[in-house]
Amino acid sequence: MSPFITSIFFILGIFTLYEVLYEALKDFLKTKNFTIDDDCLNAWFGLIYMLIFIFGIQTTVAGTSISWQFMNFQLMGVVFCAYFLNIKVPYYYFIPVLLVFMYLNGSLGYWESWLHGIVLITFYVVLNYFRRRQKLHPFVYYNVTGMLFGALLWLFMKIKFNLPWTTYFEEWIYFVIFQVLLYSYVTMILRDSELKVRLTEFANHDALTKTQNFAAYTSEIKHSFSESKENQLTLSMMMFDIDHFKQVNDTYGHLAGDEVLRHTASVVQTVIDENDPSVKLYRTGGEEFNILFPGYDLPSTEKIVNQIFMAVNHLPVDVGTKKISISISVGVSMMSKKDVDPNDFYVRVDHNLYHSKKNGRSQITSE
Repeated sequence: MSPFITSIFFILGIFTLYEVLYEALKDFLKTKNFTIDDDCLNAWFGLIYMLIFIFGIQTTVAGTSISWQFMNFQLMGVVFCAYFLNIKVPYYYFIPVLLVFMYLNGSLGYWESWLHGIVLITFYVVLNYFRRRQKLHPFVYYNVTGMLFGALLWLFMKIKFNLPWTTYFEEWIYFVIFQVLLYSYVTMILRDSELKVRLTEFANHDALTKTQNFAAYTSEIKHSFSESKENQLTLSMMMFDIDHFKQVNDTYGHLAGDEVLRHTASVVQTVIDENDPSVKLYRTGGEEFNILFPGYDLPSTEKIVNQIFMAVNHLPVDVGTKKISISISVGVSMMSKKDVDPNDFYVRVDHNLYHSKKNGRSQITSE
């Protein structure tokens, strides 16, 4: 098998390994309840991974007459970080990295290496700019940019190492082919990832109210219950449903009922967002909703529970020319040491909700 073919598999393998390690890191942080923005994690992990990759392969040829041989691999790392990971890095951050790289190669005294470094930084900045700003014909801008900068960067290598023109054009063509293949490969991976995200979003969210649904609740309560048990953490739950919801449907129609559900979910989510985004809302039944309070004991929930209760009960729902007044019945409880599984916890909260409904509705039962 030719070196060109093995190079293709090597490059694609490097970026596949990145995806595998990145997803494993995300899952690990999630299990440890360590919250970090995906873009931030992607940026830092991508930069560290690519620096290890670039410096790692360069150490095998550093300071030799063939230290140019892995340049296409290194340029692919730059392209991957600048364009596909979309990592915005101030240009002056590159200066210490380039100085260390040039020192490793023993090329601090070569003017070609200094110009090569300046052009490389410019290449990164331009690629990053097009990735963020250029939405029309991105493939064209990506390839033309790569072809022009690749030709200039390889020209410096040709001059420094006195490479023949055949080697120059051969390496430049390889670079162009690599960048086209990388674009196709990464675009395919991202398309699949976006599809998975949309499918997960669809599977875990209620289409009407846009809240998370019963499937998401079931998954989360199992995880939260287990973690709370193992680490002796507090966990509380609020359950509520809309009073006389069937009467709303029978009197005003199902479209009005749908609007009541949307309105209720929107008001409750607004209250949650203003207090603590770690508190999660779920639509678990027709007019039934559950709210999980990780890390909350019963007294700690009172503020949010009362705000939700007051907000929903005092805001009539506009449906066409009509205003529909609604109220909710609420049950709240905290996980107990006696709870063997999540269902024990659920049953106790549900019992409190039933107590509210049985004793006149539009009230909160908490114990």
